[in-house]
Amino acid sequence: MEISPTYDVIIIGGSYAGLSAAMALGRAIRTVLVLDNGKPCNAQTPHSHNFLTQDGKTPKEIADLAKQQVAKYETVTFVDDKAIDATKTSSGFQISTAKGNIFETKKIIFASGIKDELPNIEGFAECWGISVIHCPYCHGYEVRNQTTGIFGNGDMAYEFAKLIWNWSKDLTLFTNGKSTLSLEQTNMLQSRQINVVEKEIIKVSHQNGQLEYLVFTDGTTQRLNALYAKLGFKQSTHLPTLLGCELSESGYINVDMIQKTTVEGVFACGDNTNMMRSVANAVYSGNMAGAIASKELIAEAFNN
Repeated sequence: MEISPTYDVIIIGGSYAGLSAAMALGRAIRTVLVLDNGKPCNAQTPHSHNFLTQDGKTPKEIADLAKQQVAKYETVTFVDDKAIDATKTSSGFQISTAKGNIFETKKIIFASGIKDELPNIEGFAECWGISVIHCPYCHGYEVRNQTTGIFGNGDMAYEFAKLIWNWSKDLTLFTNGKSTLSLEQTNMLQSRQINVVEKEIIKVSHQNGQLEYLVFTDGTTQRLNALYAKLGFKQSTHLPTLLGCELSESGYINVDMIQKTTVEGVFACGDNTNMMRSVANAVYSGNMAGAIASKELIAEAFNN
């Protein structure tokens, strides 16, 4: 099988973080390959917010414009493919893809994102990113002062309820089963008129992703305009751990302040590295990863 010429950097993931890294590297005249299969986690989110100059645009509009601008740098190449294997070599790394390609590179940047682990509740996936949402800073303004729910339990749900109370006082916490809140937490929520509902949810009724009401196992329903949910997740690719990158207890790739992982020559940026899941953070961390990868390459060439 033919191996392509060695790149300075291969970026795995071509959304905001990956494109930001690619721009920094393209401007540093580095040969860059961006591997992406065109399936971003925010594909069905109707609008993106809280990112200067792009507030209210669709995620696709922002990504398309970013890719168009990055593509102007002649040392940046895009390939529609999925990385499925990675190995360390004497000169860097080798990446194998689902389409049978093999690429070699001096550095790797994982901008591969995460996969949300959606509950097995009818209608939940269809509403995810539209009216079942994860971040008040991204979506809270649009549903402010509306009838709002929180899907969660325990300490996480309690802290999330405190946060969302800023955007809506018409708030209910749905634990989807027996509450694991402490008595003190429950009393505090009730003192703020935040009800706790322990019924199990079997369906999210909606119209084209716009939530209308929840359906419980006992047949009762409750109307809602929006439902916040903090879900579990997993890394979108196993390749960082295959190469030896350490993960945090919560499942994020451990990086330092300049986006370096625990493996020399491997960087990570965007949603796969921390819970600050926003366009602005993805762009920042991607820019940092690209700049530091370039700096390392310059130093290595200069010192040889």
